[in-house]
Amino acid sequence: MWATDRLARHRIASALALALHATAATAAGPDITEADLERVRREQPTVTEQDIEQARRRHREPGEAELKAAPVPSAPAIEALPQPATRTPIDLEALARGYASQVDAMQAAEGLARGPGLFVFVSLSMPRPALQRLIDQAARARASVILRGLVKGSLRETVAQLQPLIGTRQVAVQIDPPAFDRFSIVRVPSFVLVRDGTRPVSCASGTCAPPEAFLRTAGDVSLDYALEHMVRTAPAFQGDAAGFLQRLKE
Repeated sequence: MWATDRLARHRIASALALALHATAATAAGPDITEADLERVRREQPTVTEQDIEQARRRHREPGEAELKAAPVPSAPAIEALPQPATRTPIDLEALARGYASQVDAMQAAEGLARGPGLFVFVSLSMPRPALQRLIDQAARARASVILRGLVKGSLRETVAQLQPLIGTRQVAVQIDPPAFDRFSIVRVPSFVLVRDGTRPVSCASGTCAPPEAFLRTAGDVSLDYALEHMVRTAPAFQGDAAGFLQRLKE
């Protein structure tokens, strides 16, 4: 039927064009005679019933038998898809431990956890040997490693650089830009020891530890050296540093 409709629309369009042509000619030139109209009629193609039938057969809809015979797309073969090189199962317990250590570290940074907090502020642009040593010591001391941001703004790139440094160690690594402002960190590596029982106070970064509740030092030194230096300059923090130093010596 759509072929018949198309032919009808063609006829209407041709008639409209002819009418417009005739109108324009009337306005701009001599009158159109019956001979002119007859000549136009002869030039118009004649669509016969045979033409309509041929168009109907050429563009007919498929029958029910043809539809049933048409091949049905098969479901994708999932087993044929590329498989990962290794099938190491996800260690849910390890993920849970890692999440718990992150929560503990974040609470300690805000003075919400029991016990003193120890934070190592680093950058992945530091020399690899220095980073490796500090991450190893942070894991043993149960300190938190703090980064300012993502490498090139990419979490994937950051993880790719961190993973070889961490290896199988259990260490809390945080990406916490406000922590750099909270403790006025201007260089890396920097080390911050927060006293036990510290409660946060309001500051420009949201919440901060009071100045008298933490110690800060910086320099390309080991974690145990930084702790011992802080204790020498502020003996009142000896009890807070003792647990971390003990674990580093074990």
